[in-house]
Amino acid sequence: MSDWTPVVGLEIHAEILTESKMFSDCPVVDSVTAPPNTAVDPVSLGLPGTLPVINRRALEMAMMVGLALNCEIPPVNQFARKSYFYPDLPKGYQISQYDRPLCVNGALDIDLADGTTQRIRVRRAHLEEDTGKLVHTAEGSLVDYNRAGVPLLEIVTEPDIHSAEAAETYARKLRSILQYLGINDGDMSKGVMRVEPNISVRHKDDTGYRTRTEVKNLNSIRSLYRSIEYEVARQIKAWERGEGVRQATMGWDEVKQATVVQRFKESAEEYRYFPEPDLPVVEVSREWVAAARARLPELPDAKRDRFIEALGLSRYDASVLVSERAVADYYEGALTEGANAKSAANWMLGSLFSLLNNNSVEREAIGSITISPQQFGALVKMVDDGSINKNTAATVLGEMWETGTHPAQIVENKGLGQISDSSIIEDSIARMMAENPVWVEDYLGGKDKLFGPMTGKVMGMLGGKADPKVVRERLQAALDARKG
Repeated sequence: MSDWTPVVGLEIHAEILTESKMFSDCPVVDSVTAPPNTAVDPVSLGLPGTLPVINRRALEMAMMVGLALNCEIPPVNQFARKSYFYPDLPKGYQISQYDRPLCVNGALDIDLADGTTQRIRVRRAHLEEDTGKLVHTAEGSLVDYNRAGVPLLEIVTEPDIHSAEAAETYARKLRSILQYLGINDGDMSKGVMRVEPNISVRHKDDTGYRTRTEVKNLNSIRSLYRSIEYEVARQIKAWERGEGVRQATMGWDEVKQATVVQRFKESAEEYRYFPEPDLPVVEVSREWVAAARARLPELPDAKRDRFIEALGLSRYDASVLVSERAVADYYEGALTEGANAKSAANWMLGSLFSLLNNNSVEREAIGSITISPQQFGALVKMVDDGSINKNTAATVLGEMWETGTHPAQIVENKGLGQISDSSIIEDSIARMMAENPVWVEDYLGGKDKLFGPMTGKVMGMLGGKADPKVVRERLQAALDARKG
């Protein structure tokens, strides 16, 4: 067993899906597709003489996140100025929250691969304004201020995470909660959610924490996992060589798959926090909190438990189905067609997910595929009803993916309906036995393994359209009759 244990705390920055920015009525736009510097105003550009005004909707949405994370909502919170100087911060300071954040003392439970559940404490969740975006070119660096001033929620855990796996699981679950709440769409490739792990290691003989590093602005959960794995290994080697670790801000080099030092870490004192003089203290009444709580939708854990208790799904299947809101919505849409809940889950987790993987479609984009939830549910119901067998259904599903045609129409057009006439099945069995007398005699002589090939032969004669269960039952009866 290793003498070292990773110690990780996560800071997750999530933009809030409001129509206007945090401190002005300037519209929020897609910072990737919108032309640069087209969604700016005097406030987001930090021009002299401008005054910020708090976005009430952003406060309410952030409060809902805190409640979903089991946080306390203090009766008073306050914005502060955080001073630092980068080109993407036009005022030379950021309006954030420091000693009076909106949400404190929360917790989120995660299920790990070994079957255990771990509680990750949430220290705080506070509101701030996002910065602009730097674009680096061969000639120099350009800045786009479309993103400057967008409401940003920073969610900070305690250092309760002790593996890259646990960090990944927490980040995925938090992203799922944000999607369920409609707070953030979770598209990390666009920077609307960024993850920053604070990483250190602890020796078995340690009584306190060692120096940590922070990896900044990771835009994928895969990078989060790999950066933690790399940085933990690097720090252990540094301590064992006697070099030690300096507190630093690190970047992740995707090409080299390694962390690189960006700058040695600032302390909180260097940010020179002080209360924002242009904004009032925010008093949060208990009635306001209750109203926010009443707007909470069914969250992933509650939906998972309902799938288990009401639909009879396993915990694993239910957990996968609720991990992305789009997947859960698709699954529930399929059930409206009368499909059996367990059958629909099996077909989704198996055949449909395979189609997504083979076509490089992310699960969160399942709502955009050519197969509607209702069409998928109709297909599953046709299998449950015995209208088609599983092999035929797999073929039909492939055509549905290509054409978006309803499964009943495909079955009718191609004559794929399942043969249910017992006399046709029995005639095929009799013909198979007549054409393969050696198989029959060897089977009756004790070679039981021949039952499978004989079943396959009959299914082939029927064009694969018979119910395999019925074929097996009828074939067994015919062979038993020969024994007599």
